[in-house]
Amino acid sequence: MPADLLARSRFVVSPLHEVSAAITLLGRPPNVPWQRAFYSAHRAAYDAMLADHPVRATLLHSAFRGSTANRLGWMADFLTVAPERPGMSFQEELDVIAREWDDARVLGDLWEVGHQSPAEILQAPGVHRELLALLEWVWTATVASDWPRRERVLQADIVSRTARLASGGWAAVIPELSARWSWLPDGQLVVSRHDIPPRDLRDALSLSFVPVHSPGTWVSWRLPTHYALAYPVGGALADTGSPLGDGLAKLVGGNRARVLRELSAPHSTTQLAALTGLPIGSVGGHLRVLLDAGAVLRRRSGREVLYWRTELGDALTST
Repeated sequence: MPADLLARSRFVVSPLHEVSAAITLLGRPPNVPWQRAFYSAHRAAYDAMLADHPVRATLLHSAFRGSTANRLGWMADFLTVAPERPGMSFQEELDVIAREWDDARVLGDLWEVGHQSPAEILQAPGVHRELLALLEWVWTATVASDWPRRERVLQADIVSRTARLASGGWAAVIPELSARWSWLPDGQLVVSRHDIPPRDLRDALSLSFVPVHSPGTWVSWRLPTHYALAYPVGGALADTGSPLGDGLAKLVGGNRARVLRELSAPHSTTQLAALTGLPIGSVGGHLRVLLDAGAVLRRRSGREVLYWRTELGDALTST
């Protein structure tokens, strides 16, 4: 991998990749509690949508090869389009697929996945339009309402990985992203155990590492310039649904409100003390109360613990 490309590599949040992750979770038996909760909340509506739109159902059935309950397998490229820049909205990413794909390209991708001609129902005009409608439905029905919480969890993961990168370099970070990935001494990044030749990234403009709410990993690209590697986010168990209990009443007070207002992005106790001018011990006490009230979440990043607001915390700061 070229050194200059590695220097430009970055962690990126991708709403479209979250849609792809949602599709993988809805298409397989759930394994852990947070997956079961998502599956139970959305599977019935998802099945009903696919029953009403057989082209979409057949498209999804054809878009995966070699998947099992414990392994993601091979995904069609149109489900894993690499983001061209950080900070893209879902609509901006969807617009890329609308602009750069068409019926012929979708069918060609399905042929590569299945090594055979796509099903007859997919060969009628409009499969590209059905793909766009499918992705938009999954975003609107299963991801969009939870996006503020998801984005905070994804951003917290990125903060944690970036801190690890600063201390240990990519050789330390890559194995933590996936047990299947490895960094070789000659500068090669191994991300697949399939018998496929290495890909030369000397002409690439960007390489993004994308955390997703999915147990699987995947590689995506927009040839020949943009590449991305998706990996399971840490902290997916974070819960923002804490009920309003007695702890919320303890939030009254200016200093505690100052701490909460600073947590729109993840911060450590030390950072919060610097931002608010409060003693570290005082900040720690306020954070414990905010945690009890369900107004903030936390996760470890190296030697530090990061805190950020939940939806409840957002609501409190907006009043």
